[in-house]
Amino acid sequence: MVNFFERVLQHPQFYRQFNCGKSLITAFNCPMEARLMKTRFADLWTQYNYLFYVIDGQKTWHTAQGSYHIQKDSCVFVRKGGFILEQLADTGFCVVLFFIPDEFICDTLQIRSKPLINQDRHFEPVMLLDSSETLKGFFLSMSSYFAETQDPDPSLLELKFKELVLNIADNAVNKELLSYFCSLIHEPGPVPLKRVMEDNFCYNLGLDVYAQLCNRSLSAFKRDFAKTFRSTPGKWLLEKRLHHALHLMRNKNKTVAEAAFESGFENPSHFSRAFKMRFGRPPAAMKDHEPSPM
Repeated sequence: MVNFFERVLQHPQFYRQFNCGKSLITAFNCPMEARLMKTRFADLWTQYNYLFYVIDGQKTWHTAQGSYHIQKDSCVFVRKGGFILEQLADTGFCVVLFFIPDEFICDTLQIRSKPLINQDRHFEPVMLLDSSETLKGFFLSMSSYFAETQDPDPSLLELKFKELVLNIADNAVNKELLSYFCSLIHEPGPVPLKRVMEDNFCYNLGLDVYAQLCNRSLSAFKRDFAKTFRSTPGKWLLEKRLHHALHLMRNKNKTVAEAAFESGFENPSHFSRAFKMRFGRPPAAMKDHEPSPM
């Protein structure tokens, strides 16, 4: 899978971008961005949360929890991790995009005069925000920076990042995202491992990437994984991916190739062998039959 954050950094000729520590603001230019996406689907992941406002165009984000169709004038927050991006038309996708690390969100929310109230809600990997007039005005104000030839001072960019986070936190309509913000503040340093794995098992990520998403070293990740799941990461991931592929074929009418791809198998032959070994039949034969008991 391709690191979305690093891909943006590597193409400054296509994406005008401003850096502020680990945070990054960038503007995707429609015709240029369309040239970079050569296929309909792209396997991507990022170690940072990101938030964007769609100026024009549309795309679909596919995740383990479902698919999210994003259109013009949408403001969207995507939690860090993996996703499959679907290109719907060769018309480009114009957005202003912010990559925002967990630490920056927590540090900014700590300075609020009113602490966030824990909503105790489930939060999706992709969250559509209320496009209030205040939020729209913020993104319009950012467009003027991209029109200038000189980059703004990093201290000013940091203030703009904080303004964005505080604007969102002040809007009670964004209950789902506020719940996520609360989880970041109240959780200990390492992100809950179980949540990261359940959200990202269907992506072909390395164990080092899963560890990074959990804010752990690789050795700590393996140790905590064994305590949480009573299994090794390799065995657990294979079992989850095979059952997910079976679900996609039976309940979502996916082809064998589509189910394999959307479950994290890059090699169709490996998928077929592993599937037959687990369920006793090849994938095509299992679409309309119950799996054999183990």
